[in-house]
Amino acid sequence: MTDASVTSPAQTGDAEFKDYFALLKPRVMTLVVFTAFVGMLAAPTPINPFLGFCAILFIAVGGGASGALNMWYDADIDALMKRTAGRPVPTGRVDASEALAIGLVLSGFSVVFLGLATNWLAGGLLAFTIFFYVVIYTMWLKRSTPQNIVIGGAAGAFPPMIGWAAATGDISVASVLMFCLTFMWTPPHFWALALFVKGDYDKATVPMLTVTHGRRATRVHIIVYTALLAALAVGTGFTQVGGPVYLATAVVLNALFLKGAVDIWRRTEDQAEADGYVTEKKFFKLSLLYLFAHFGAILIEAGIDRLGGYPWA
Repeated sequence: MTDASVTSPAQTGDAEFKDYFALLKPRVMTLVVFTAFVGMLAAPTPINPFLGFCAILFIAVGGGASGALNMWYDADIDALMKRTAGRPVPTGRVDASEALAIGLVLSGFSVVFLGLATNWLAGGLLAFTIFFYVVIYTMWLKRSTPQNIVIGGAAGAFPPMIGWAAATGDISVASVLMFCLTFMWTPPHFWALALFVKGDYDKATVPMLTVTHGRRATRVHIIVYTALLAALAVGTGFTQVGGPVYLATAVVLNALFLKGAVDIWRRTEDQAEADGYVTEKKFFKLSLLYLFAHFGAILIEAGIDRLGGYPWA
């Protein structure tokens, strides 16, 4: 539970607009919005542009609400980690109770208005996503098991399903495949980060795989999950959301991603520490491009379908 002692009374109440915006985790929200947008446009049922805009707005607000609730609950461990110590709640710029109130209000607002603007399946999926991220991941898994990011990654994988449901009112194999793509991408993405910020997780006693099983085991897990992800990603090219553009993108990026995972697996800790975890940091940066490029290719395939498909089809 959040420790009120991490909040400095002298600083509380000094929040500016940028602090409230940071509370919503805008970088994470960018990924949420983009994958939801792709899921919505990849759906076979066109959505009214205004309703589509509203749907993406409410999904973004829901993602921001999750971020605010996460920062409220995690303020104690955020204060201990260099990577997160500057966040609004642990620094005291935003009071923990204020972050909680903002998160709860935005959660209710986003779910209700998404349901009203589109359909209640989409609203229900958004509500479940917020619940999963805040309760299942943040409050339970994150502090109790090294599988935290494996299971908890489902929270970040739901947005394309929500976007699809907003347009169609249903769940399909295609939307589940987009969910699986993000779900399988999450562990190697975060484990690469955990390799070069292990000290943070040690200090905060968060049971990341690097803390409970060590960096060597984490490197093995990264290459295994990357191989499984590559098979899924390339295989998706032969489904409803795939096509030549997506398949070419998937083949190239997964070859690069697999090479990066192999490079990480081959390294010893002495080698990694000697060069400042350069290889691990490159893999982490590539992982960001990886997901945006795959979903960008799905978006291109959807646009080609809207224009009548490939000439030879």
